[in-house]
Amino acid sequence: MKPAILCLSLSLALCLSLQAAPQDDQYVLGPDSQVQAGVPQGKVIQMPAWNDSKIYPGTTRDWWIYVPAQYDKTKPAYVMVFCDGAGFVKADGTFRAPVVFDNLIAKGEMPVTIGIFIQPGVFPNQDPKVKARSNRSFEYDSLGDLYAKFLLEEILPAVAKDYNLTTNPDERAICGNSSGGICAFTVAWERPDAFRKVVSHIGSFTNIRGGHVYPALIRKTDKKPLKVFLQDGRNDLDNQFGNWPLANQDMAAALKFAGYDYQFVLGEGTHNGKHGASMLPDTLRWLWKK
Repeated sequence: MKPAILCLSLSLALCLSLQAAPQDDQYVLGPDSQVQAGVPQGKVIQMPAWNDSKIYPGTTRDWWIYVPAQYDKTKPAYVMVFCDGAGFVKADGTFRAPVVFDNLIAKGEMPVTIGIFIQPGVFPNQDPKVKARSNRSFEYDSLGDLYAKFLLEEILPAVAKDYNLTTNPDERAICGNSSGGICAFTVAWERPDAFRKVVSHIGSFTNIRGGHVYPALIRKTDKKPLKVFLQDGRNDLDNQFGNWPLANQDMAAALKFAGYDYQFVLGEGTHNGKHGASMLPDTLRWLWKK
């Protein structure tokens, strides 16, 4: 099988696996994930498609920004980036991140934070009847600093043209599910001078593109100033690329050994976002607690 076809097949297989099973039904959204009367609501703005990337040439992608009602242009706002942003930004979706932000910011339980929700790139096809080829696995599962460069050299400067964003790495976070989870960790691991807070749900710390090496690297590398939240389920994937629950437990053990500020929650769920979504308000409280 050719590499491009393999990557597309892998992406489709993982996307198809993001379906809830009966053991996931215990994970439900709480009040902080629901619109509350009297809580100021921020704005979600769909940005023009990003189609002139120098880091990932030839790709196009959708992306959105969330601006809290409390944003004051005279004060730098905290920043949180979401990989696979479409799954996080919908007000009636699985995660409802803008609603959670509204509620926690209003209660003073997280800082005034601009959310940046980014889809993986795709390569458009000349024939509109043919589905665009996804660049998701290359962007998210690859090790190295390429995705961090994409954020720091392209996306954040574009947002900073209109909004006052913090440059303090302790005030920047990145979040993702599955391959987006390992991508979030990779960004902070490679560039702790720019991002120091990580949320990974059902993270793919397996051998898709070499990510299984992270536990060993964490143990052997001088501790980095990161704060890391990991979530997974005992019934997550087990396939030719690895075992997701074991890989996440190995990550947690390595972070503990190396003295990191981390949390790891292992539930009973499968490969989907329901457990992570149910915990998102508490995750963000912990993430931003000083």
